[in-house]
Amino acid sequence: MEDLCSRLASDLDGSFPEVVQRFQDEVFSGLRSLAGADAEDLAQETFIRAYRALKEYDSGRIRELRLRGWIWTIALNLGRNHARDRARRPQLIAIDHEIGADDPEPPDLGAWQRRLEALTPSMRKAVVLRHVVGLGYEDIAAALDRPEGTVKADVHRGLERLRKQMEMEI
Repeated sequence: MEDLCSRLASDLDGSFPEVVQRFQDEVFSGLRSLAGADAEDLAQETFIRAYRALKEYDSGRIRELRLRGWIWTIALNLGRNHARDRARRPQLIAIDHEIGADDPEPPDLGAWQRRLEALTPSMRKAVVLRHVVGLGYEDIAAALDRPEGTVKADVHRGLERLRKQMEMEI
């Protein structure tokens, strides 16, 4: 990662596509678990903001970045702002369609989303960043601006709640 930061410091325009390529899947996946259908737009905005910020940084600051955690700080801030803005907008009501007796049961695609939404925001972010995105505890702590021990506790408690929810569903 230090090598990528060095290349960014010396050639931002030439090296930034590698940043997008390296992190786009995990940022999208993590934001999908946190923000739902708007994840693609938020992921794109994450990289736009990262690029703009890097344009303003001097090369020494870019070389010292913990790039993965820094990208996730941007993504989580966008996700939090999006959730706050969404909460202020009126909610659309879904129209229920009747399912006939012969129709197959529709798949429950939102089961995991509902389970994750039942967690506290801090637990949800920590669990998603650890087990969906695959970040280490140190990077999660940096992205969330929380102590590493607190992040570990949030992940542990979040997983325990998810386990209990799933046991109750059986």
